[in-house]
Amino acid sequence: MTAPEIELSYCVVNTSQRELLLRGLDALARERAGVPFATEVLVLDNGSRDGSAQAAREHPAVDETFALQERRGKALNDSELLRNARGRYALLLNEDSELQAGATLQLWRALEERPHAACAGVQLLRPDGTPQACAWRFPSVTSALAGAMMLHRWFTVQSRGEHTREVDWCQSAALLVRRQAAEEVDYLDPDFFVYSDEVDFARRLRDRGWRSLYVPSARAIHHEQLSTGAASERRIAEMSRNRDLYMRRHHSAAAARAVRWLTAWSYALRTLAALAMPAHDARRYWRHVAASLHPERGAGLREAAEEYNRSGSA
Repeated sequence: MTAPEIELSYCVVNTSQRELLLRGLDALARERAGVPFATEVLVLDNGSRDGSAQAAREHPAVDETFALQERRGKALNDSELLRNARGRYALLLNEDSELQAGATLQLWRALEERPHAACAGVQLLRPDGTPQACAWRFPSVTSALAGAMMLHRWFTVQSRGEHTREVDWCQSAALLVRRQAAEEVDYLDPDFFVYSDEVDFARRLRDRGWRSLYVPSARAIHHEQLSTGAASERRIAEMSRNRDLYMRRHHSAAAARAVRWLTAWSYALRTLAALAMPAHDARRYWRHVAASLHPERGAGLREAAEEYNRSGSA
């Protein structure tokens, strides 16, 4: 008997989060049992040294594991999985994203019913069950101005409402992608090491006539790992660097400069507010100010990965 054609590929990237990876894979096993089509699970382990790759190979839900010897960027890793996936659709997942029951079918139906849509994103939930913002308007001078005026939540955030709706872009922590569309734009751009990679991807898809959807009936718990100290500074630097790269790629140099200043202003206001609120870290907001004004300075997550790779070969 001929094996059924793969309809959907679950594509998981893991970076040194073995326990979260296993929890997410358990959720995928439950999801696979509840869909009426053939699926596969691909795991790419991003140079972990905590036994993650072996744990993925031994998990009964996993069909194939790609174990990197060195750490790489998220856009490059997601693109590799998209190229190796056999399904018509590929569900990109971080290791810290735990699909809730029925999420796969809700995303699949959304794209099946809307052939003009290339991506469908879930409603992300914090571990306590409260919703996270997970779909937004594309970055622009206008959206940065809304942030500077403290109107970001109302103007820029698009993950609201109870019905599937078209949005500019969705977070790729749990994102169903039509592989044909991804191939048309040559997948994700590796110049974006992490952060803004899915924004640039959605923008290039939009430029080719494709659309993105937010599907609130599909849900996933996002066990986001909050960083402190040097790791937090690296994330801030990387986020600012890639926000600026996106602006320079898709807007004018003048618009990119305006966004730097407007973003810095919004974080400066938060810094002042945090001085009067003991539960908030004013120094962290101020680091955002400096990184927004000078995105070319400082070491980010790309440099952290390079240091990690060197330490493994020393």
